[in-house]
Amino acid sequence: MNDGLSQAEEIALIGAHDEGHAFGAVVPPIVQTSLFTFENYDEMVETYSGRKERFVYSRALNPTVRVFEEMLARMERAEDAVGFASGMAAISSSVITFVEPGDRIVAVRNVYPDAYRLFGTILKRMKVEVTYVDGLDLEAVDTALKGAKLFYMESPTSWEMEAHDVGALAAIARKHGAVSVIDNSWASPVFQQPITLGVDLVLHSASKYLGGHSDVVAGVVAGSKEMVARLRGEALSYLGGKLGPFDAWLLTRGLRTLSARMKAHEASALEIGRRLSARDDVTKVCHPGLKNHLPPGLSGTSGLFSFHLSEEVNIKTFCDHLELFKLGVSWGGHESLIVPGEVVLAQKAQPNSAHAFGMSPRSVRIHVGLEGTEALWRDLEAALAAAKN
Repeated sequence: MNDGLSQAEEIALIGAHDEGHAFGAVVPPIVQTSLFTFENYDEMVETYSGRKERFVYSRALNPTVRVFEEMLARMERAEDAVGFASGMAAISSSVITFVEPGDRIVAVRNVYPDAYRLFGTILKRMKVEVTYVDGLDLEAVDTALKGAKLFYMESPTSWEMEAHDVGALAAIARKHGAVSVIDNSWASPVFQQPITLGVDLVLHSASKYLGGHSDVVAGVVAGSKEMVARLRGEALSYLGGKLGPFDAWLLTRGLRTLSARMKAHEASALEIGRRLSARDDVTKVCHPGLKNHLPPGLSGTSGLFSFHLSEEVNIKTFCDHLELFKLGVSWGGHESLIVPGEVVLAQKAQPNSAHAFGMSPRSVRIHVGLEGTEALWRDLEAALAAAKN
C-alpha cells in the first residue's frame, strides 16, 4: 500500500486540473496547434522581451502539455515539470544540461541499458567521464562523488532491482555539490517521491506506468522551477525533443488511474515472485518486495522484476511456450511482457557492459500486467514445464 499519499491527497492531486477547461469539459481539451498568434504588435514585443509569459510555439509550451506537466509535478511534490518526446530525451536532457566537457558524473551500477550507452557514447565524445558505483555502499558513493558534477540514480536499478536509500544518496550528492538525478519510472510517484527525499531532478519514461496503456512514447522531468526552466530553455528548445499535445492528453488519462493500476501490478507481481522463489528451477528472484523491508522512501513495489533460471531450463523453449506473457521490450502497460537477458546481451549495439547494468544470460525480466494472477501463473508454470531439458 502507499504510505506516501492518502486517498484524499491522490484524488486532489489527480483532479486538480478538472475545472476551468473550455466548454466546461471534465477532460482537458487537446490543443493541437503548432503556434499561437498575438492580438497586436505590443503584445508580441512584451512576450519576446520576457515581460509577459504566454503560449507562442508548441515546441516550448502548449496548453495540453502544460496540464500534464503540472499534474505530474504535483504528484512528485515538485515545483515544476517539463515533458519530453521520450524517456531517453528526458534522461539525455537531464544530464547534458548540467555537465560540460571535462566534468565527471557518477552513476549507480545496473542502470538502464540505453542510459549506459548514452554515457559511453555521447558523453564520452563530450569528454565527460562516468564512474559507476554500488548504490548500496554509501562509503563508496561518498568517495566517488568527490569532485563530481552530477549523480545519476535508479532505485530500484534495472534488471537486478537493487533498491537504495535514496535520501541518504541524495544527501551525499548535496554534500559534494553534485546535481542529483533519479529515474523514478519503476516506482512511480505513487510509491516513491524522490523530491521529498532531497533529490534535485526526478525523471520518468512516461511510456511506462504514467501512460499505462502502451500507446504513447514520452518522458518527463520534475524539479525546482529554476532547474526545470533551464531544461525547458536549453535542452527542450534547442534539442527539440518536445512532447506533443495528443501524447500529453493520453498521459493525463493515464495519471487518473495510476494509483489503482500500480496497486494491482504490485499485488500480482509479489505473488508471482513468491511462487517463483519456491521453485527448484529458479535460482534467484530479483524483487525488492521479497526482501525483509523496503528502504526509506519506497512505500510499495511495481510489476517489473527479474529472475534467474537454472541450467535445466531451455530459455528459448520457455519463451516460445508462453501465451499471456509476450516477448517485447518496454513495460508499464496492461499487458504482461518478458525479455530474456541472453537476447539483450547479444544485441548488436551492445557494448561489453553487463557489469554496468547487471545482467546474466540466465536472467529473465518480466512485467506482470493486469490479466490476473492465477492466469499468469498457469502460463509461467506450463512454459517452465515444457522447457525442462
